[in-house]
Amino acid sequence: MPLITAPVITPPDTGQPPGGTPVPLPEIGYATAQYTDPSGTVWPLTDTEAGWFTLAEGVSGLGAVTYDLTSDPQPRGGARLRHAQAQPRTIVWPLFVHGKDHLEFTARWRQLATAFTRTLRPDEGPGVLEIARPDGTRRQIRVYYQEGFEGQAKAGWGRDADSAVISLWCEDPYWTDPVPVGVHRETGTLSSFFNPFPTVSSSQVLGATTVVNPGDTTVWPAWVVTGPASLITFTHQGTGESFTLNPNAAAIGHGNLLAGQTVTISTDPPQVRYQDGSNWVGALNWPTATLWGLAPGDNAVSFTLAGAASGSAVDLSFNPRYETA
Repeated sequence: MPLITAPVITPPDTGQPPGGTPVPLPEIGYATAQYTDPSGTVWPLTDTEAGWFTLAEGVSGLGAVTYDLTSDPQPRGGARLRHAQAQPRTIVWPLFVHGKDHLEFTARWRQLATAFTRTLRPDEGPGVLEIARPDGTRRQIRVYYQEGFEGQAKAGWGRDADSAVISLWCEDPYWTDPVPVGVHRETGTLSSFFNPFPTVSSSQVLGATTVVNPGDTTVWPAWVVTGPASLITFTHQGTGESFTLNPNAAAIGHGNLLAGQTVTISTDPPQVRYQDGSNWVGALNWPTATLWGLAPGDNAVSFTLAGAASGSAVDLSFNPRYETA
């Protein structure tokens, strides 16, 4: 038999929605599913025409996050909750694989096994499991293969069909919406304070903004600042937390951001990159800087730019996170 390397074949285009036809999945209802391996290859999981499909009755782990609770005993009895820590999630996903003969079955089995197990290669990283609803909304979670691609070892199985009960480990237990939420604020046309009458310029404060997080838990946004600007402060009005980006900081030695120059700030993990990829984490006002997140619901925030001019802008983006698929 020739050596099979993955991917061997491209999953077929059946003309159905991504993942196939909606099927009833435990804990979440009717949905389709697909898996994207670290190479970017997409594998439909609920498409019976693909050569494999999900055994929906055995699926588990799609519901609410499991929490580890830390509490303090109270002198009059009972306890008080001090902290709730979200725990990694394990998803169990049974797959039935078949072929018209032993060679086709074996090729598909090996191909799928490699698509999942390659998530454990240190140079590749996790795959993505996606659940899509009939209305087109989607939720995703990053997964690592844990165990289960062994087959059932039943009499007659392994010739042209077999099933695998795969366990997928998720270091972040929350599901994310692949469509990001974005907020854009840009300095308008500037005018003289006295010409022709006293006016308020937008060259300093881009304005107080209410950012709505539609998810179930805190998200950690990314920011892109576009010059010109000499000092940029980001403030969460609800918590009072803030951080300041100073392109003139001694650790950077850059000077004011010029028109069109950009800096990207990630809050989880903390990272600051200039447009050429250089590390600008030293431009933040440590140790008082707090790279704050956005709680579920409304968040009052403001962006203040010193040295702003026409074209100065701040862009915020995040992907909502959810308890369930």
